Amino acid sequence: MDRSRRRRPIFVFVVAILVCAAALTSLFWSCSSQRASTKSDAAQTQSAFPIGQAGLVALSQKANSFFTSAQESPDLLAITLLRRMPLEQKVAQLFFVTPEDVVRSKTDATVTAFGDTTKECLSERPVGGIIYFQSNLESEDQTSEMLHEVQDWYRDTFGIPLLLGVDEEGGTVSRIGANPGFSLEDMGDMRDMGATGNTELARQAAENVASYLAQLGFTCNLAPVADVADNPASDVMARRSFGADKDLVARMVAAQVEAYSMQGITSCAKHFPGIGAATGDSHDGLIHTDKSLEELFDDELVPFQAAIDARVPMVMVGHIACPGVTGDDTPASLSPTIMDELLRNQIGFEGVIITDSLQMGAVSGDDGGSIAVRSFLAGADALLMPSDFDAAYDAILAACKNGEISQTRLDLSVYRIVRMKLVQQQSAASA
Repeated sequence: MDRSRRRRPIFVFVVAILVCAAALTSLFWSCSSQRASTKSDAAQTQSAFPIGQAGLVALSQKANSFFTSAQESPDLLAITLLRRMPLEQKVAQLFFVTPEDVVRSKTDATVTAFGDTTKECLSERPVGGIIYFQSNLESEDQTSEMLHEVQDWYRDTFGIPLLLGVDEEGGTVSRIGANPGFSLEDMGDMRDMGATGNTELARQAAENVASYLAQLGFTCNLAPVADVADNPASDVMARRSFGADKDLVARMVAAQVEAYSMQGITSCAKHFPGIGAATGDSHDGLIHTDKSLEELFDDELVPFQAAIDARVPMVMVGHIACPGVTGDDTPASLSPTIMDELLRNQIGFEGVIITDSLQMGAVSGDDGGSIAVRSFLAGADALLMPSDFDAAYDAILAACKNGEISQTRLDLSVYRIVRMKLVQQQSAASA
């Protein structure tokens, strides 16, 4: 692995291209309420990453010549849509929350259908994504109706897809495979799959899950687990990880990322920079690793690099302190050293960085609003399940208005999120 500092993609040029996109807005906006499902070049459709500087220059030339239509390019369409978004909608795109978080201001009921309450709340705060748990999922027909109805309404209303996600790792984390209302067979523990050493088995399992999720209407699975469980003193991730061999885990993870992509499902490698060897559970409190950066590159980061090489569109950052890297006990999900410097700059990941759940004990002790702002400023693009969605949204919005969060910083994250969803939509249409 090349450990030298890579040149950071110059995403700030996105702002410059907005000027070019403005001229196209009136021409292309009518397209935004339609499904951007036009099949384009396969390589472009499968691309998981925002374009770099050279791509932006080329795109600018196309935009200036009015040669292309917005629907043919997720890059151009994302920029066009971004240009049209009011500040409040941009802020809402950063959040990936439960359906109960969406409607909490109106009701405390468990959400199992798309109705007027959800529609009203999403109209006010059109979050970027919704994550569903077993309590929301009663049967195949109920789930399919709920997901397709909310997706159709959201896409028609805002011109972009809604990220509809679930945790379907298999084994101990299975919202559907372990649910009696569904016919999907549970993949089982990743530990057992890893023990076979059969990469093709991992690929086929992911293909099966992805196909099933896509039929139901899901667009995202928060999997695979890229953690290396090589600490005999810790069993927290033992069953969820493919094993203790970094190279085996890397092969399994890459195979699953590729399988999800081919089925048009957004995958997410987790939990960066690796929590498999840590003792304790971040659901309960802060966990630690004393490894140096060199040691992380030699072990925990190997599967994440494999996932990135396989073009994983999203990486989840865990709530683990890495004092050997950062010099303090700041959780990775709040650390610019881990997210901005290591994941973005050194490793070169250009996709969407999402936090682990901000309701977890490792970070939930502080004010939900300040945690959201800290995490975003540290490098996160998407904020998963803040402990208080209203407080988190208001805090991010206030930080944007008072200049603590710059317009450029906000636009970069929203661009990554919107583009990822548009690429997924095109990929699903081609699958």
